Amino acid sequence: MLSLRTPDERFPDFGFPPHYASVPDGDGGSLRMAWIEDGPADGPVVLLLHGEPSWSYLYRTMLPVLAAAGFRAIAPDLVGFGRSDKPAAIGDHSYARHVEWVRALAFDVLDLRDVTLVAQDWGGLIGLRLVAETVTSGHGDRFAAVVAANTGLPTGDVDMPAVWWEFRRAVEKAPELDVARLVQSGCRTRFTPEVRAAYDAPFPDETYKAGPRAMPLLVPTRPDDPSTEANRAAWATLAELDLPFLCAFSDGDPITAAMEPVLRERMPGAAGREHPTITGAGHFLQEDAGPALAAEVVRFRAQAGPPHTGRTPEVPR
Repeated sequence: MLSLRTPDERFPDFGFPPHYASVPDGDGGSLRMAWIEDGPADGPVVLLLHGEPSWSYLYRTMLPVLAAAGFRAIAPDLVGFGRSDKPAAIGDHSYARHVEWVRALAFDVLDLRDVTLVAQDWGGLIGLRLVAETVTSGHGDRFAAVVAANTGLPTGDVDMPAVWWEFRRAVEKAPELDVARLVQSGCRTRFTPEVRAAYDAPFPDETYKAGPRAMPLLVPTRPDDPSTEANRAAWATLAELDLPFLCAFSDGDPITAAMEPVLRERMPGAAGREHPTITGAGHFLQEDAGPALAAEVVRFRAQAGPPHTGRTPEVPR
C-alpha cells in the first residue's frame, strides 16, 4: 500500500503536541497514526473521533474543558487525515479498514479501557461499529459510555438526505477538492484565514486527498451495500447494549438530524435521559460550539456514574 505523509511544517501549533504510533495497514505493511491529548494520564478516558474531511484540530476547544474536569481526552487523526499517513489510492480505503485502524490504535497501542466515546460524522460510523464489534468479541469493558454528536450508523435501508447526496457528488466531481471550504460549509461560524489554513494543512496537493474523496463512497446507501450486513449486525448488538448513551446533536445540521430520534429510540442506554441540543451550531458542532459540547460530555459522565476505574470527573458550574 502506497501512503503519503504530510510534512510536519505544514501544521499549525495549536497547543497540543502530536503523538505517533504504527498500526498494521491490512496489506502487509504499517501506517503511522497520530493523536493529540490533554488531561491527567490516569483520568477517565474520552476518545474523540472526528469525521470527513476534518482532523483532530476540530477538537482543540474541547480538550481543555475535558482536561479541566479530570478526563484524559484523546483525539486521533483518522488514517488519511490530519497528521496520520494517507493511503494514496481511494481503493485502499474501506469501512472495515477504518474501523480496524482505530481499534488497533485505541486498544493494541494505547490499551484504553472504560472509554467514553465522543463521535461525530464518520467518527460515529466508525465508533459505533467499533463499540458493537468490541462487545461481540468479548471485550465489553473497553467502553463505558457513548456520546453521539451529529452522526449515525446507516445501513442503506433508508435513503440519505438530498444535501448529503449533493455533498457526495461535489466531492466526486471536483477536479480540486477544497477541504477547508467543505468544513466551512458545515459551520455557522466564519473561519479566519488561520483556521482555514489549518483545515487545508494535511493536504499539500490532490495526491494526498484519497481519504476525503473515499469516505462519501463508503457510506452504505443501498440495502446490498458491502458494509450493510456489518452495520446491521452492529445495530443488533447495540440495540441490546445497556451502555449509557447520550445524543448531543446541534440545532443546525440537515445531514444527520434524522438520525438522532433513531438513536434515542433504539439505544437502551438513551432511554429516560435528557438529551441536549447544542444551539447555534452546524454539522461541525465542535468548531461552532466546542466548549458547550464538552461541558455536556462532562455532565453526562457525572450523571451516568464514573467509569470502573480512574477519578470522578468534576461537573462544570
